[in-house]
Amino acid sequence: MLEWWSAVSTQPKTFLTPEEYLELERKAEIKSEYYRGETFAMSGASREHNTLGVNLVSSLHQQLRGKPCEAYKSDMRVKVSPTGLYTYPDVIVVCGEPRFEDAAVDTLLNPAFIAEVLSPSTEAYDRGRKFEQYQAVASLQEYLLVAQDRMHVDLFTRQPDGTWLLRGFTRAEDTIELASIECRVTLGELYEKVELS
Repeated sequence: MLEWWSAVSTQPKTFLTPEEYLELERKAEIKSEYYRGETFAMSGASREHNTLGVNLVSSLHQQLRGKPCEAYKSDMRVKVSPTGLYTYPDVIVVCGEPRFEDAAVDTLLNPAFIAEVLSPSTEAYDRGRKFEQYQAVASLQEYLLVAQDRMHVDLFTRQPDGTWLLRGFTRAEDTIELASIECRVTLGELYEKVELS
Protein backbone atom coordinates (compact mmCIF):
# COMPACT_ATOMS: atom_id res chain seq x y z
CA MET A 1 0.00 0.00 0.00
CA LEU A 2 1.57 3.28 -1.08
CA GLU A 3 1.45 6.33 1.17
CA TRP A 4 2.31 9.34 -0.98
CA TRP A 5 4.31 11.90 0.93
CA SER A 6 2.34 15.08 1.29
CA ALA A 7 4.25 16.93 4.01
CA VAL A 8 5.68 20.29 3.02
CA SER A 9 9.36 20.56 3.81
CA THR A 10 11.80 23.43 3.71
CA GLN A 11 14.56 20.94 2.96
CA PRO A 12 15.45 20.48 -0.71
CA LYS A 13 14.42 17.13 -2.14
CA THR A 14 17.11 14.53 -2.56
CA PHE A 15 16.91 12.83 -5.93
CA LEU A 16 18.32 9.34 -6.18
CA THR A 17 19.56 7.39 -9.14
CA PRO A 18 18.04 3.92 -9.60
CA GLU A 19 21.31 2.42 -8.37
CA GLU A 20 21.25 4.57 -5.21
CA TYR A 21 17.61 3.65 -4.60
CA LEU A 22 18.31 -0.10 -4.90
CA GLU A 23 21.33 0.14 -2.59
CA LEU A 24 19.25 1.91 0.08
CA GLU A 25 16.14 -0.21 -0.48
CA ARG A 26 18.00 -3.47 -0.02
CA LYS A 27 19.07 -2.34 3.47
CA ALA A 28 15.80 -0.61 4.45
CA GLU A 29 13.32 -1.95 6.99
CA ILE A 30 10.40 -0.18 5.30
CA LYS A 31 9.68 -0.70 1.61
CA SER A 32 9.52 2.28 -0.74
CA GLU A 33 8.50 2.64 -4.34
CA TYR A 34 10.70 4.70 -6.66
CA TYR A 35 9.93 6.92 -9.62
CA ARG A 36 11.94 9.64 -11.36
CA GLY A 37 14.45 10.09 -8.58
CA GLU A 38 11.99 10.10 -5.68
CA THR A 39 11.01 7.42 -3.18
CA PHE A 40 7.52 6.92 -1.76
CA ALA A 41 7.17 5.08 1.53
CA MET A 42 4.66 2.26 1.74
CA SER A 43 2.42 2.04 4.79
CA GLY A 44 1.07 -1.08 6.48
CA ALA A 45 -1.98 -2.85 5.09
CA SER A 46 -5.32 -3.67 6.74
CA ARG A 47 -6.39 -7.15 7.81
CA GLU A 48 -8.72 -7.36 4.79
CA HIS A 49 -5.94 -6.26 2.43
CA ASN A 50 -3.58 -8.92 3.79
CA THR A 51 -6.23 -11.67 3.76
CA LEU A 52 -7.15 -10.97 0.13
CA GLY A 53 -3.49 -11.00 -0.93
CA VAL A 54 -2.80 -14.26 0.93
CA ASN A 55 -5.96 -15.91 -0.43
CA LEU A 56 -5.04 -15.01 -4.01
CA VAL A 57 -1.35 -15.94 -3.89
CA SER A 58 -2.18 -19.22 -2.08
CA SER A 59 -4.74 -20.22 -4.69
CA LEU A 60 -2.45 -19.35 -7.59
CA HIS A 61 0.55 -21.09 -6.00
CA GLN A 62 -1.43 -24.34 -5.72
CA GLN A 63 -2.69 -24.13 -9.30
CA LEU A 64 0.75 -23.36 -10.71
CA ARG A 65 2.39 -26.50 -9.32
CA GLY A 66 3.98 -28.42 -12.18
CA LYS A 67 3.59 -25.47 -14.57
CA PRO A 68 6.37 -23.17 -15.82
CA CYS A 69 5.07 -20.23 -13.74
CA GLU A 70 5.88 -18.82 -10.30
CA ALA A 71 3.71 -16.71 -7.97
CA TYR A 72 5.19 -14.03 -5.70
CA LYS A 73 3.66 -11.94 -2.95
CA SER A 74 4.19 -8.26 -2.21
CA ASP A 75 7.84 -8.54 -1.18
CA MET A 76 8.97 -9.05 -4.80
CA ARG A 77 9.86 -5.75 -6.44
CA VAL A 78 8.92 -5.14 -10.09
CA LYS A 79 10.65 -2.69 -12.38
CA VAL A 80 8.66 -1.13 -15.20
CA SER A 81 11.73 -0.76 -17.41
CA PRO A 82 10.26 1.64 -20.03
CA THR A 83 9.22 4.18 -17.38
CA GLY A 84 11.67 3.54 -14.54
CA LEU A 85 9.04 2.79 -11.88
CA TYR A 86 10.05 0.37 -9.12
CA THR A 87 7.02 -0.97 -7.26
CA TYR A 88 5.73 -3.81 -5.08
CA PRO A 89 2.51 -5.32 -6.48
CA ASP A 90 0.39 -7.33 -4.06
CA VAL A 91 0.57 -10.50 -6.20
CA ILE A 92 2.75 -11.27 -9.22
CA VAL A 93 3.04 -14.27 -11.53
CA VAL A 94 5.84 -14.80 -14.02
CA CYS A 95 5.75 -17.56 -16.63
CA GLY A 96 8.74 -19.02 -18.40
CA GLU A 97 12.20 -17.88 -17.35
CA PRO A 98 12.02 -15.02 -14.82
CA ARG A 99 14.23 -12.08 -15.73
CA PHE A 100 15.75 -9.96 -12.99
CA GLU A 101 17.49 -6.60 -13.09
CA ASP A 102 20.72 -7.83 -11.54
CA ALA A 103 22.40 -10.61 -9.59
CA ALA A 104 20.47 -9.74 -6.40
CA VAL A 105 17.44 -11.49 -7.99
CA ASP A 106 14.96 -9.24 -6.18
CA THR A 107 13.68 -6.99 -8.99
CA LEU A 108 11.51 -8.80 -11.55
CA LEU A 109 11.31 -7.44 -15.10
CA ASN A 110 8.82 -9.73 -16.88
CA PRO A 111 5.57 -10.37 -14.95
CA ALA A 112 2.70 -11.96 -16.89
CA PHE A 113 0.07 -11.21 -14.23
CA ILE A 114 -0.19 -8.52 -11.55
CA ALA A 115 -2.88 -8.05 -8.89
CA GLU A 116 -3.38 -5.06 -6.62
CA VAL A 117 -5.69 -5.00 -3.60
CA LEU A 118 -7.32 -1.57 -3.55
CA SER A 119 -7.37 0.71 -0.55
CA PRO A 120 -8.94 4.17 -0.18
CA SER A 121 -5.55 5.91 -0.33
CA THR A 122 -4.29 4.06 -3.43
CA GLU A 123 -7.34 3.14 -5.54
CA ALA A 124 -7.12 6.13 -7.90
CA TYR A 125 -3.39 5.55 -8.38
CA ASP A 126 -3.77 1.78 -8.95
CA ARG A 127 -6.53 2.35 -11.51
CA GLY A 128 -4.89 5.34 -13.17
CA ARG A 129 -1.24 6.26 -13.34
CA LYS A 130 0.05 2.95 -12.01
CA PHE A 131 -1.97 1.01 -14.57
CA GLU A 132 -0.65 3.34 -17.28
CA GLN A 133 2.87 2.40 -16.19
CA TYR A 134 2.10 -1.33 -16.05
CA GLN A 135 0.79 -1.22 -19.62
CA ALA A 136 4.36 -0.46 -20.74
CA VAL A 137 5.49 -3.93 -19.51
CA ALA A 138 5.41 -6.00 -22.70
CA SER A 139 5.12 -9.33 -20.85
CA LEU A 140 2.09 -8.25 -18.77
CA GLN A 141 -1.11 -9.89 -20.02
CA GLU A 142 -3.57 -9.44 -17.12
CA TYR A 143 -4.08 -6.89 -14.35
CA LEU A 144 -6.46 -7.68 -11.50
CA LEU A 145 -7.89 -5.06 -9.12
CA VAL A 146 -9.50 -6.39 -5.94
CA ALA A 147 -11.73 -4.22 -3.73
CA GLN A 148 -11.37 -4.79 0.00
CA ASP A 149 -14.53 -2.98 1.17
CA ARG A 150 -16.99 -4.95 -0.99
CA MET A 151 -17.04 -8.04 -3.20
CA HIS A 152 -15.86 -6.52 -6.48
CA VAL A 153 -12.99 -7.46 -8.80
CA ASP A 154 -11.97 -5.89 -12.12
CA LEU A 155 -9.85 -7.87 -14.57
CA PHE A 156 -8.04 -6.07 -17.40
CA THR A 157 -6.81 -8.38 -20.18
CA ARG A 158 -4.42 -7.26 -22.93
CA GLN A 159 -5.90 -7.88 -26.38
CA PRO A 160 -3.89 -8.81 -29.52
CA ASP A 161 -4.14 -5.21 -30.75
CA GLY A 162 -2.69 -3.86 -27.49
CA THR A 163 -5.96 -2.56 -26.05
CA TRP A 164 -7.24 -3.74 -22.66
CA LEU A 165 -10.57 -5.48 -22.10
CA LEU A 166 -12.27 -4.88 -18.73
CA ARG A 167 -14.51 -7.47 -17.04
CA GLY A 168 -16.06 -7.00 -13.62
CA PHE A 169 -17.06 -9.65 -11.07
CA THR A 170 -19.36 -9.09 -8.08
CA ARG A 171 -20.91 -12.41 -6.94
CA ALA A 172 -19.43 -15.13 -4.75
CA GLU A 173 -20.11 -17.74 -7.45
CA ASP A 174 -18.36 -15.72 -10.18
CA THR A 175 -15.22 -17.39 -11.53
CA ILE A 176 -12.30 -15.28 -12.72
CA GLU A 177 -10.54 -17.03 -15.59
CA LEU A 178 -6.89 -15.96 -15.76
CA ALA A 179 -5.97 -17.16 -19.23
CA SER A 180 -2.41 -15.81 -19.17
CA ILE A 181 -1.45 -18.13 -16.31
CA GLU A 182 -4.10 -20.85 -16.83
CA CYS A 183 -5.67 -20.36 -13.39
CA ARG A 184 -9.17 -19.68 -12.10
CA VAL A 185 -10.40 -18.20 -8.84
CA THR A 186 -13.95 -17.82 -7.55
CA LEU A 187 -14.86 -14.68 -5.65
CA GLY A 188 -16.09 -16.83 -2.78
CA GLU A 189 -12.62 -18.34 -2.48
CA LEU A 190 -10.89 -14.98 -2.88
CA TYR A 191 -13.01 -13.27 -0.20
CA GLU A 192 -12.90 -16.15 2.30
CA LYS A 193 -12.52 -14.77 5.88
CA VAL A 194 -12.71 -11.17 4.62
CA GLU A 195 -15.05 -8.99 6.65
CA LEU A 196 -16.81 -6.67 4.22
CA SER A 197 -18.26 -3.35 5.34
